[in-house]
Amino acid sequence: MSSRTLPLLFINLGGEMLYILDQRLRAQNIPADKAKKVMNDIITTMFNKKFLEELFKPQELYSKKALRTVFDRLAHASIMRLNQASMDKLYDLMTMAFKYQVLLCPRPKDILLVSFNHMDAIRDFVKDTPSILNQVDETYQQLVEMYTPLSSGDFQLIRQTLLIFFQNMHIRVSIFLKDKVQNSNGRFVLPTSGPVPHGTQVPGLIRMFSCTGEETSRLQFTTGGNYSSALREGSFELFGERVTKLGTNMYSVSRPVETHMSGASKNSAQHTKVNTAPNPLAKEELNLLAKLMGGLEFQKSGNADSGFRVNLFATDEEEEEALISRPDELSYGIINIQATKDQQANAELAKIMGEFTESGEQPASGSSKGDDLLAMMDGL
Repeated sequence: MSSRTLPLLFINLGGEMLYILDQRLRAQNIPADKAKKVMNDIITTMFNKKFLEELFKPQELYSKKALRTVFDRLAHASIMRLNQASMDKLYDLMTMAFKYQVLLCPRPKDILLVSFNHMDAIRDFVKDTPSILNQVDETYQQLVEMYTPLSSGDFQLIRQTLLIFFQNMHIRVSIFLKDKVQNSNGRFVLPTSGPVPHGTQVPGLIRMFSCTGEETSRLQFTTGGNYSSALREGSFELFGERVTKLGTNMYSVSRPVETHMSGASKNSAQHTKVNTAPNPLAKEELNLLAKLMGGLEFQKSGNADSGFRVNLFATDEEEEEALISRPDELSYGIINIQATKDQQANAELAKIMGEFTESGEQPASGSSKGDDLLAMMDGL
């Protein structure tokens, strides 16, 4: 597994989340000032310096439940609120959109161009707010410094790590179904035509060479697709032309977006058995999650009445029905972060709890000194 995958996963999923929320805020006619506050607060939280310091440390990916917890807190970093069904749908859309982009990348290195497209869009969201813009630009620079020196092999490992993470996710999305890029079972239809990857030639020709390196003969063959020469390579510079459209906003044209569990995915989810054996990596994963979340800083709203709810469904009834019909295995509960009696851990975890717990959880009183920073999470 690549230890450099997490920042790209986070930034691309975060970019998709912002696209979707922006579209829903417009669709629900949320006042412009409130919509702008939501976007600014979420982006400020995403690009918090301490949070990114933890995020950019070399580390392996962790579970979908832990990642979902981070995005749940991010989505609620402002005055906007989402019910669980809408949050489930938001996360489904985010993950399936990025999965499709990873699958379509002509070269593994193009994942970085996809990431830069998301960063370009995020930058555009906060172009009128210099303080937040500086945060985004600093992250741009970190991405350039960390990823542009990597080899093609490094990016291939990153791509494979992402595909392994997404491999069992087959949520049907209405946009993909209508565009015929997704089958009814939730699996994507990959094209067999179009431009070839930059730096490669159009298939259809076999050239034979002698031992001295001279070309001796050519043999043409019929390919299974209609290929064309590659477009120019996208720019990896800060303000360059990315060329690829992967990672841009597919919601720019307003149309309803629905998600559905495919039949195969429903059956596999319903027959999934929960492994009750302790996971030896669980404590380490939760420690990492605590560090990540410890770096986040939420915007506190002075007026509780100023908050509003965003529904990713057409009606409240549809939202309630989606919550009831969703398999338990695919619903992500909130991970409650609790402190132990360990005095050294209390200061950091108290800060985490103060910033993140909305229901007022109290530190656990039954833990012995020397226990891990976090209580074990059931089912992880």
